[in-house]
Amino acid sequence: MDSRRAKLDYSTVTTSKPLHVPDEDELVKVLTDGLKGNFGNVSVSFEACPDLTKEPYFLASKGLCGHPRLVDVGGVPNLVPVVKRNKIYNLKDVAKAIGLPGAFFIGAGAGSSRLVGVNCELMPNSHIATSEINTHFAKVDPKTDKIILEHYASNEFGLLANFLATDGSMDGNVLKIEVDTRIGEENFVSCIRNTLHAFYGKDKPVGLGGVFVIETGDAKIHVMPNFSDAPLDTDDDVEEWLNFYTCHSPLTCLSVLISSDPGLDLRVEHTHCFSAHGEGGHYHCDTTPKEVKYCAYFQVAPEIFRVDPPTETHQVGQSKNAQQSATER
Repeated sequence: MDSRRAKLDYSTVTTSKPLHVPDEDELVKVLTDGLKGNFGNVSVSFEACPDLTKEPYFLASKGLCGHPRLVDVGGVPNLVPVVKRNKIYNLKDVAKAIGLPGAFFIGAGAGSSRLVGVNCELMPNSHIATSEINTHFAKVDPKTDKIILEHYASNEFGLLANFLATDGSMDGNVLKIEVDTRIGEENFVSCIRNTLHAFYGKDKPVGLGGVFVIETGDAKIHVMPNFSDAPLDTDDDVEEWLNFYTCHSPLTCLSVLISSDPGLDLRVEHTHCFSAHGEGGHYHCDTTPKEVKYCAYFQVAPEIFRVDPPTETHQVGQSKNAQQSATER
C-alpha cells in the first residue's frame, strides 16, 4: 500500500440523512415553471428509463434505477488551500459503506494522483457488480496547456467526489429534462437547483443525480493543473490556478445536485463532462445561449450519504462556482 494512503474505517466516517422526494406531477410543474425563466423551450416529464449505455450517454450500466442515493466523499478542503495527498478512496469501499456493494456510480470528482501522476478531473462511470468501467479523466498537458482526456480503468479516486449510486437498472421511471435557447443567466444545473430550493426551501432538500448531454453549442469548463506549490487561500487564488477552456458539443455530463444542505457540509452541485473528441472537464456553463440544447436524465434520490467529511471546512473554491451565472467571466 502506498505510504501516502490513509487507512480509513469507512464505517466510522459515514453518515446519512433522508431527502425529500416530491410527487412526480408536482416536480414536473415546479421544474417546468422555473426553467422557463432561463430557457426559451422547456420539456419536463417522467418516463421509462432508456438504455443509457448507448451514444451519446456512454454509461457503464443501462439505467439509473434501483435503490438510488447520493454520495458526497471528502471535499474541497482536501484540495485547498494545501492538498492532502493521503486522501485516497475506492468506489468498492464506498459502495459497501453506503449499503449498496454492487453499486453503479456516476458523478464528478478528482482522480488519484497516485495512479495518474498528476492532479486531474475525474468523470466516474463504474458499475461494481459487473466490473464495467467507462470512467474518464482530464488533465492539463504541461507542455501545451491543452486538455488531455483519457480513459481511467480504476475505481480509485482522490480528495473529493460527488456521486449518484444505484443498481444501474432500467426498471423504473427517470426524470427527463430537455431545454434549449438560454434566455437567462443561470447555467443548466444551477437553474435546476435554484428552482428546487426556491420551492422546497431549506427544510425539504431534494437531491438529483444523472447524466445530460449538451447536444449543440459550446461550454465553458475548467481542468485543474497539477497541485499548487503555494497555498490557495481565496477564490481568486483558485481562479488564477485553474485552466479554463471552451469545449464543443456533444458533451456528456455527469451531474449531482442537492437543493439545500441538510447539515452535512455538502458540495451542493458538481458536474463533469467528457466527449468522444478529446474534450472534457468541470462544467461551468454554456457559452452559446442561442445555439445550446440540453437533454438530461435524472434520478431523484431519497437519501444522501456523507463519507469522510473534512474536519476543517471552508467554502473556498466551491461557493462561487455553485452560484456562478452563465455570463460570469
